[in-house]
Amino acid sequence: MQKNILLIVLIVATQSIFTQNNANTPYSLFGLGVENKTATGGLTGLGNTGIAQSTPYEINIFNPASLGNLLSKSFLYEFGLNGTYSTLKTDNISETSNNGNISHIAIAFPLRKNLGMSIGLLPYTKTGYNIDIESPVEGTLDTFTTRITGSGGLNKFFIAAGFQPLKNLSIGIDFSFLFGSIEQESQVYSDSFVSILDQNYYNGVKLKTGFQYKLPKIKNIETTIGGTFELPTSLTGKQTRTSYKTTTTGSELTIEDEVENDLDNYELPTSFGLGITSKFNNTITTSLDFRKLMWNDTNQELNNERYTDESIYAFGVEFLPNKTKYSYWSNVKYRFGLNYNTGFLKISNQQIDSYFVSVGLGLPMKKNSQNNFNIAYSYGKEGTLNNGLIQENFHKITLNLNFVGNWFSQRRID
Repeated sequence: MQKNILLIVLIVATQSIFTQNNANTPYSLFGLGVENKTATGGLTGLGNTGIAQSTPYEINIFNPASLGNLLSKSFLYEFGLNGTYSTLKTDNISETSNNGNISHIAIAFPLRKNLGMSIGLLPYTKTGYNIDIESPVEGTLDTFTTRITGSGGLNKFFIAAGFQPLKNLSIGIDFSFLFGSIEQESQVYSDSFVSILDQNYYNGVKLKTGFQYKLPKIKNIETTIGGTFELPTSLTGKQTRTSYKTTTTGSELTIEDEVENDLDNYELPTSFGLGITSKFNNTITTSLDFRKLMWNDTNQELNNERYTDESIYAFGVEFLPNKTKYSYWSNVKYRFGLNYNTGFLKISNQQIDSYFVSVGLGLPMKKNSQNNFNIAYSYGKEGTLNNGLIQENFHKITLNLNFVGNWFSQRRID
């Protein structure tokens, strides 16, 4: 039964990811859009920590080294949903928007003892904006309006593997393929109407490595440290442009018809991350992560704005009342997290930072089951009202279903 449910979910989820819902995120105007803050398992409720998190019952996309700890003959599969309600503010106006989407689909399984593999698909970036620009007509007192809209985003397909060469040490590698398109349409309203539609296609590969090491146990405290390193990469791009003009008489004139152009490569930076996770008496687990993305080294031009190095600080704590008891609620995991991101954009000499606070629950599908329904609520802010910029306040609900199967076990018939 679970296999049939999974098959249906995979088909629906894959279609949904490839046709991403439009968001309304003004800062997605820059670069490839806003990166989706996707986390697997219960890690959203833990502030998107996870570099040093390792459990044989959940998939961890933050560090491939965790795959070295999968149990023999197990099979993990997971998918997630999220929905966001946002309020966009400037000094003068405020408006609301909402959107939802599949956040990810992933599977993981052991290839042999101490060697595991994971495959998954998720939205990597999202783009959604609608901007009106009023400009003067040269030599007159008249003005004309240009409306710029954007949609789309990039997807990420990954294959990862983790290996445990020593008892307390795991290492891993993640190979990802990024692909997708971003559509931007400029509509100019003056004496005549001009529409310019650009479809920008990008693709490329990313490589990430990671490690996790379990320190010697001190009394009842188990501590794991972890690290990741991601190589820089260039995404190649192509553009297809279609434009036409509608005159005051209503006649339509084609200016360009699917004209193809090469785009400048988009550079993704070197990044590294460090994390530490401590478990106290198998009841309380704390996680602390730090990530650094070296955007300054990409030397990319961005009109009057610029990229700047990005730092991400995250903290999470999980409480499990008593796993040894047989009551359902003693097996529920309670989570809390904090996340602060300095951002990678500087506009009008103002850093576009963000933060969110999260709470979550890990609910077993049934008593003493390793199958979990993870739910998390996050509240956060991105941007600022300073220097005439836009601030986004958002509420986000994340739902993850995590199943643990035994698909590699053969049934015995007596």
